[in-house]
Amino acid sequence: MNPVTILLAEDSPEDVELLREAFEHHRFAAELHPVSDGVEAMAYLRGEGEHAGAPQADMMLLDLNMPRMDGREVLAAVKNDPKLQSLPVVILTTSNAPEDVTRSYEHRASAFLTKPPDFDAFLELTRRLGEFWLHAATLPSRAGASGHSVP
Repeated sequence: MNPVTILLAEDSPEDVELLREAFEHHRFAAELHPVSDGVEAMAYLRGEGEHAGAPQADMMLLDLNMPRMDGREVLAAVKNDPKLQSLPVVILTTSNAPEDVTRSYEHRASAFLTKPPDFDAFLELTRRLGEFWLHAATLPSRAGASGHSVP
């Protein structure tokens, strides 16, 4: 099966690189498509502008604190759009504020994960994330397909 396409909405180039390294370390069959703000994330999801013809995202990893349109606004827009609302959106952010957790789930986030401060803990978090979303879960865009990815 083809790799899972993950839209990564993250404004920190360092965090994008960390996530790439972690996914490579775990040998997850996933293609990360990073965007640096919420406006670009919505353009990617809608296939607009430079994202016309980009592969459809199977899931999204979303930072909350981004410029132009923050992750909270992106989550609300995705879940209120009939064409996008079934997309799994996992919040991956530095925030652990109770109001961010509550609001994210109120807007139907699939999960809320706080980025750990050290690389070993980040590797463990990405291992768990990948094992669940890339191996155990059936993604809506792949329903009916046999299997998810090859470890």
